[in-house]
Amino acid sequence: MPKLTPGDTAPNPHDPGSDVAGERALAVAHAASEPLVTRSGATIRIGTASWTDPTMTAPGVFYPRGSDTAEERLTYYAATFPIVEIDATYYALPSARVASAWVDRTPPDFVFDAKAHALMTGQPTETKRLPKDLRAALSEELAAKPRLYARDLPAELRDEVWRSYLAGLEPLRASGQLGSVLLQFPKWFFPTSESRDLILEARQRLGDVRSAVEFRSETWFNDKNRDRTLLFLADNSIPLVMVDGPQGLRSSVPPLAAVTSPELAIVRFHGRRVETWEASGIPVVERFRYLYSEEEMREWVPRIREAAEEAREMHILMNNCYANYGSTNARELASLLEAELT
Repeated sequence: MPKLTPGDTAPNPHDPGSDVAGERALAVAHAASEPLVTRSGATIRIGTASWTDPTMTAPGVFYPRGSDTAEERLTYYAATFPIVEIDATYYALPSARVASAWVDRTPPDFVFDAKAHALMTGQPTETKRLPKDLRAALSEELAAKPRLYARDLPAELRDEVWRSYLAGLEPLRASGQLGSVLLQFPKWFFPTSESRDLILEARQRLGDVRSAVEFRSETWFNDKNRDRTLLFLADNSIPLVMVDGPQGLRSSVPPLAAVTSPELAIVRFHGRRVETWEASGIPVVERFRYLYSEEEMREWVPRIREAAEEAREMHILMNNCYANYGSTNARELASLLEAELT
């Protein structure tokens, strides 16, 4: 480490810049390119929760220089990782035309997990982002609102949101490449009978499309509710999304290793940047600007080993998608797991 001169500060090991992260990635360059198959027969896919963030697509950060088109980037990504999470479907309902292009640009065994649209999990959406035909069906009063919640909509338009979402992802489902829909509920979604009914309703609306639930309120896992939460999910074979994220905040969720469906287990790594996790008025990517150390990722190896013994398939997604932080950590975690589990 270089010697510091007076006035200098030590570099932040969790935000060292893309050059340092890139050097770490070179040491495990080919890790994560294929699914891992454990000795027990479980399949583990590791990737990132985005492939299009501007900090990630900046020249020479993750993609080779000259990979400037959407087709070139997804083709490169799919040769590097076997899974990705679609973040855009949270903000805008998906397009079947775009989803068809994704199918064409990826191998047949490549998997997409997709975030549920905001209106599907009790969160607001920008009215202007709704499809033109749906906006046209709004009353004058609703159309004038900058943001809408599902509760604002008449029943037929709520139904249309779900229909449109599934229609937009149909090319992925038809090709066998739609892994799961992530139902990420907000921090004001508390453990009540009504909330549990909404989770069951969401699963029913998705039909044969797999789904998984991620909570953003610690109340689901406090001493009073933890066992009930896990039992509810297990009784209904709904995968709990296990998370690694900042602790000590209202929206913190403990890093539980809990498998609630024998079919699928999901882990999402958000980084541990406490100071920005609940901050407002900052770019979303700043919440996830965190490069894990090897020691921090190694904490999850026994948890993942345990989960892989209970679920036939695992998806591990690095949501610390600032620059190449997530892609570097995905490769590093794959290398650690390959040494331990295969």
